[in-house]
Amino acid sequence: MNSLDNRGNLSLLERLFHLEEAKTSVRREILAGLTTFVSMAYILFVNPQVLGDSGMNKGSLFTATALTAVVGSVLMGVLANYPIAIAPGLGDNAFFSYSVVIAMGIPWQTAMAGVFVASLIFLVLSFMKIREVVINAIPKDLKLAVASGLGIFIAFVGLQGGGLITASKSSLVAIGSFAVPTTWLTIAGLLITAILMARKVPGSIFIGMVFTTVLGLATKLIPAPAHIVSGIPSLKPTFGVGVAHIGDIREPQLWAVVIIFLLVAFFDTAGTLIGLAEQVDVMQDENGKMPRIGHALMADSISMVAGSVFGTTPPTAYVESSAGIAVGGRTGLTSITVGVLFALSMFFSPLLSVVTGNVTAPVLIIVGTLMAQSMKGIQWDRFEIALPAFLTIVGMPLTYNISYGIAFGFLIYPITMLAAGKRKEINPIMYGLFVVFVILLYIINILPKASLA
Repeated sequence: MNSLDNRGNLSLLERLFHLEEAKTSVRREILAGLTTFVSMAYILFVNPQVLGDSGMNKGSLFTATALTAVVGSVLMGVLANYPIAIAPGLGDNAFFSYSVVIAMGIPWQTAMAGVFVASLIFLVLSFMKIREVVINAIPKDLKLAVASGLGIFIAFVGLQGGGLITASKSSLVAIGSFAVPTTWLTIAGLLITAILMARKVPGSIFIGMVFTTVLGLATKLIPAPAHIVSGIPSLKPTFGVGVAHIGDIREPQLWAVVIIFLLVAFFDTAGTLIGLAEQVDVMQDENGKMPRIGHALMADSISMVAGSVFGTTPPTAYVESSAGIAVGGRTGLTSITVGVLFALSMFFSPLLSVVTGNVTAPVLIIVGTLMAQSMKGIQWDRFEIALPAFLTIVGMPLTYNISYGIAFGFLIYPITMLAAGKRKEINPIMYGLFVVFVILLYIINILPKASLA
């Protein structure tokens, strides 16, 4: 009887995920899911750390992060049958905490309402397929510049949080103090993670985090937790807060934040999907296109709405999915396995107390490095493209604001292209985005100062 049940279960999985067509097996898909999960599990601890800087409850953020990953990854597996995991992204959480809440002085409750509104608009745009139209209108070089700029910004946050750089009145930024013991903890974590990455060890980032944490506990630089396993942290401090504060979205400045969240989320998952599709033949048709891209973007959009209700920033498809793909993941069973593992991980919230800023700093620096690799695809030999790409990249860390970096590039691009006589290469939608960013800069930068005067 058991053998019949097993054959029946395998037959069901075959019908759902087309394992034989993808030349894979249940065992291989589960192993691939485990590999992907281990490679991206760091977000369970990094996301609460980054968003916690805005004043949000870290325990609730831990649960919200896990639940969003469960919803996103399972939907990706069921709707699109792709071996790609979804979880809250590092770029959006940094923008939320450091640009919106800290720099602009907007309460996190109101900012989360902005995320919720953006997620609803995002869902409608995905349903109407407008998202694909706008994404296709933005030149590849600017997409690569946005990804690179986000990487450098994230690395900058990591260097700052780990004590390797510090503020300076004379030079704005200076090297940190090596007399501080916790700075050496960051350095040790960065070195071991870098070595693991260079040797292409699966789950290098997660292993590096574990090493740094154990080292911190052994040297008493990190206090030991009372226990490891516990009940799931309450979601109450963040659940539905964005929905409850939707009435706060009245000021033009807040609508600017909504649009920025929308624009940043626009690029994340689509870019990752396209990149990962190069690794998996079954994700492309004979024309090199992704046959179920609409389903994948819908899974991303629904998980964004769910995440904003749970109380976290927009999710994205994870490049770490490439680790699972490398060991044979080919179908949605891989991403569903990731979702199940994220669900089980919610019982390990006490580990949050030992994952300090010095533990997550190496992660931010390494992930920033990976994202900055996008710069190699930019046409640096064409000045009309190089300048807007460069301003996008440096604008993010130097203004400590992701939106300003994006605005710099999108504003200068049509000007330099017209000056170079490349009018035919400019998609008409880029002119519309030019106007949008002029208005955004006015609302975010000029209007608040004018009202104070």
